Amino acid sequence: MSFKLAFSDDALLVLDKPSGLLSVPGKGEDKQDCLSTRVQLEYPDALIVHRLDMATSGLILMARGLKQQRQLSCAFANREVTKRYRAVVSGRVNPPQSEWGVIDLPIALDWPRRPVRHIDVATGKPSVTHWQIVRNMPCANSINFDRSELFTQLELEPLTGRSHQLRVHMAALGHPILGDTLYAPFEVQVRSARLLLHASKLTFAHPVTGQTMRFDSAPPF
Repeated sequence: MSFKLAFSDDALLVLDKPSGLLSVPGKGEDKQDCLSTRVQLEYPDALIVHRLDMATSGLILMARGLKQQRQLSCAFANREVTKRYRAVVSGRVNPPQSEWGVIDLPIALDWPRRPVRHIDVATGKPSVTHWQIVRNMPCANSINFDRSELFTQLELEPLTGRSHQLRVHMAALGHPILGDTLYAPFEVQVRSARLLLHASKLTFAHPVTGQTMRFDSAPPF
């Protein structure tokens, strides 16, 4: 596993992370290999701005230097960055009543089972995801499926940035993501050797020029 460089200049890097690679180092010697460490071997000034789950693939943005990191981090905090994902979920998803469906369910850390999150109306942080159907499909590019089953490919846009947000929200909707070992029942987990979730689109203003930057990455499933 390595990474693909989608764009680079003196201010930022856009990378395409593979599934199975950490974004940043974790705890323990066995979790030191990660995207940021690999990138810094070639770009020593590269700094993380946001993260993708280890199991999620796709586009991720890094800043070059502290000034650019502060600017881009502020852009994320102010919701000036648009991120969209592709996911394959279990079952047939009924179309939303408007162009985009909305999941508005607060998410909290499940302390006894951390790092698992869950929906908690009382203590959870506000969490909003927009979704729309790309297509209903009779099978997915997974290692183990029944051709009589139906899966749905969705486009997802998180308006907030909670950990595991898309995975928790899709499970709460009753359509967990294939290959999700944390939130899907076993029969959905084993439908894929990897989590079928990919960061496919990234749009933001360049921190130096102000130019609108748009990047696309086709899901590898």
